[in-house]
Amino acid sequence: MSRPGGGRTVVRVEGLWKSFGAHDVLRGIDLEVDEGEVVVVFGRSGSGKSTLLRCINFLEEPTEGVIEVDGIRLETGHRTRVKREQIRQLRVRTGMVFQDFNLFPHLTAIENVMEGPSTVLGKPRSEARETARELLSQVGLPEKADLYPIQLSGGQQQRIAIARALAMHPRVMLFDEPTSALDPELIGEVLAVMRSLATELGMTMLVVTHEMGFAREVASRMAFFHEGEIIEQGPPAEVLGNPRRPETRQFLEAVL
Repeated sequence: MSRPGGGRTVVRVEGLWKSFGAHDVLRGIDLEVDEGEVVVVFGRSGSGKSTLLRCINFLEEPTEGVIEVDGIRLETGHRTRVKREQIRQLRVRTGMVFQDFNLFPHLTAIENVMEGPSTVLGKPRSEARETARELLSQVGLPEKADLYPIQLSGGQQQRIAIARALAMHPRVMLFDEPTSALDPELIGEVLAVMRSLATELGMTMLVVTHEMGFAREVASRMAFFHEGEIIEQGPPAEVLGNPRRPETRQFLEAVL
C-alpha cells in the first residue's frame, strides 16, 4: 500500500511478537512509518497498542522480531555490550510521551526539559537551559519554567513531558495515550501541541489514542489493533468512513 509521507522509512517493525508467559500480546506485527507520517494506532484496551510502543524503544524486550529506528536495526536476543549501545542509540532517536506524564517530581519544569540533553547528550547546562526555554515557549508554557510538577495541571505536565521528549531532537515521537489521564477540558491543549508538531514541524509520530477527531484531522494513516494484530489500516477517511472489518466497525460504533 502506498502511504502518505513518501519519505524514507524512520520506523520499521518486522515480525514482532511479545509474550508474557503463555500469553501472546503481540502476534507478528509488521509496520512501517515514513518520515513526516502521523500514524494513529487504536483499538480496545489490552489489544497490544502500548506494548508495541514499549517494544519499539526497548522498554519491553521483544520476544521475537526486528525493530529498526532511523537506521539502527535490532533483532531480539541477549543484550550484549554492542546491543546495549545500539539500544541507547535507538532510544536517543525516539521521544516517548507516557499517559501519566512521568516527570521528575523533584525538578522544576525547565530542569525536567534540560535533564536529557545535559545528562545523556552531554550538552553544557547553559545550552540545555536555552533549548529548554525555547521548547517551553513552543508548548505554550514559558511562564511555568520554575514551577514543580505538583504545581501544574495535568495538561501542563503533559506539555512539559512533550517538551522534554523534543529536547533530545528525536527522529520519531511515540505517544502512549497522552490524553487518557486528563480531565476533558485539558485534553484540547495537549492535542493542540501535538497537532502543531505534525502540521508545522512535520514531526514523524506514532500515536496510540482514542481521540478520533485528532486522528481524522491529523493522521496520515490509522492502524486498528485487535488481539495483538493489526487487522486493518489505511487513511482516516477510509478507516473511519468505511471500515472493512466487522471488528473495526464495532469498535468505532462504540467510540464515535
